[in-house]
This record gives sequence, C-alpha cells and structure tokens, in this order.
Amino acid sequence: MSDSRLFRFPKPAWLNSATTRSAGVYAAGALFAIALFLQIDAATFSKSHLNGSVFNVTFIDWIPGIFSLLGLLIINSIDKTRLSGDSFSYSGDDGVAWKARVVLFMGFAAMAGGLAGGVTVCVLKYVVKGAEWPALWFGIACVVGNAGVMMSTVVLWISQNMEDDYTYNLAL
Repeated sequence: MSDSRLFRFPKPAWLNSATTRSAGVYAAGALFAIALFLQIDAATFSKSHLNGSVFNVTFIDWIPGIFSLLGLLIINSIDKTRLSGDSFSYSGDDGVAWKARVVLFMGFAAMAGGLAGGVTVCVLKYVVKGAEWPALWFGIACVVGNAGVMMSTVVLWISQNMEDDYTYNLAL
C-alpha cells in the first residue's frame, strides 16, 4: 500500500468512468430542472384564480434564485485543475490558483447567499405573516428551489471535473 494515500480503502474504479460522468451531468440537469419547475410552479399558482390568499410571488421571491444561478455560473466556469497550486503569493504563475480559489469562493458565497435569502424570504414574508398551506408553498418552493440549484451545481462541478483514462493533460 502506498504511503501517500490518506484513506485505507481504494477509490472505486467506476468513479472515474465516462458513464459516471455522463450520469452526473444528467443528474445535475434533472436537479436544476426540478428546482426551476418548483419556483415557476409557485409563481404561476400565486397569480392564478385558485390562490385565495393575499400572498403573491413578487420579484423579491426571485432574487435568491438569481443569486443561486449566478453562483452556478461562476462555479462551473472554473476548471478544477486551476485550483491546484501550492503558493498563495502574488509572484510566479501570475497567481492563477489564488485567483481561481477566490472566484470559486465568490461563487459558493453567491449560492449560500441565495439559499439564505430564500430562507429569509420564506420566514419573513410567509411564516411570520401567518400564511396558510397553499400560500406557504410559495416560500417553501423558494427554499427548495435554491437548495436544488445548489445541489445541481455541486453535482455538475464534481462530475465535470472527474479525471479518467481518456483525459489528456497538456502541459509544457
């Protein structure tokens, strides 16, 4: 057994296959579609004649989703190989690893802000004001939708950055 390994158990071989990568991308797309469907469903139901309450989905309810989507775009635009750098200094390699880590942090912060904003909107707009079940769904859909976008982002980033035997690393 190699001394450079952290854990005792080896990584499964199926984890680096092209099929697993494709399944991860499709699963991330499905999670994103379900999250977006939940938010659109809540918005359309709030404007329909079936909504018998005074609560409606407004632009305030969409702001957390916008931040989560912005985090998704930022995180998935970063290549995982750019994060591997041992130096946090400004000199040498133009600090590409340091810059990539900062941008990745900003993406995760945008997603966390979106999820926290969704919880805040749910609590302040629906729970505190005493919304009953059909209207309470608008706030729950906001939280679940933002959590779904967050999960789809993580699944997509992990599955896109898997390395397999068919990946070529060209470096000079």
